[in-house]
Amino acid sequence: MEQRGASTARVRVLVVDDHRPFRFAAAAVVRRMPGWEIAGVAETGEAAVDAVAELRPDLVLMDVNLPGIDGAEAAARVSAAAPGTRTVLCSTYRLEDLRIDPHGPGIAGYLHKEELGAPVLLDLWKRIGTAA
Repeated sequence: MEQRGASTARVRVLVVDDHRPFRFAAAAVVRRMPGWEIAGVAETGEAAVDAVAELRPDLVLMDVNLPGIDGAEAAARVSAAAPGTRTVLCSTYRLEDLRIDPHGPGIAGYLHKEELGAPVLLDLWKRIGTAA
């Protein structure tokens, strides 16, 4: 059985953001990463929970501030529905400026949107992907 996070495993990513430019940018970064693929995209927390149930991604990159349920609540629901899926919250705000618990239910990490790039995603996955 292949372990998540192993170099030969594919990492399937769901990108969740209500802003189309970030969805496209994040998807473009992931598509250029060997062994990584876009499982899907969603615009709301509710749509993310539904997409995870259907697509079973390994990683969810989710905006904190979403219409409907926010990213933190959606992360908790994702974790309950698919415990092996890791959710990383993303925002343009610094973590200390957000009103979220970075260790809350279902939250595997935080990524400032300006830091989105292949090296950061690889490092993040090394830390959280093998915990599945």
